[in-house]
Amino acid sequence: MVNIEGKELKELFYLAETIGNKRYNRLTNQDFENYRKFDYWRYINGDYECGTTQESKDWVRDNSDWYCPICGCHYSDKGGKTIDHKLPRSQYPWLSMEFKNLWVICQVCNKEKGEMHWYKYEHYIFVNYPALYLAVKMARPNQLLQSLKD
Repeated sequence: MVNIEGKELKELFYLAETIGNKRYNRLTNQDFENYRKFDYWRYINGDYECGTTQESKDWVRDNSDWYCPICGCHYSDKGGKTIDHKLPRSQYPWLSMEFKNLWVICQVCNKEKGEMHWYKYEHYIFVNYPALYLAVKMARPNQLLQSLKD
């Protein structure tokens, strides 16, 4: 178990990069299958950010309200809802279908976050949008990082 309590942001950057890069070199066929399961869960056809399968639509409905948890704006004012991976699936494909790793945010915030690792994103928000930092920090995926093995 990785203990992240009381660590500074710099230490969390290092930890996230170390874990992601270390595991990424040891991916199994099951890891890639989990990565693909997300696409199957989310899409019937096409590429719609909140999914086209009933299961993904239900998940979005059950795990979001009318407002983006980052910027606080109404989703309809920011291009709609998107399903985002807190820890990017490009670096953590084995967490693609870990629902603790998913959250619903507006399209504008999702595009701005892009493929940034969570802690890089957290730092980016702190520097560029300090008023939004507490909301992002509260959504930090602590459980996911604690569940990762050295």
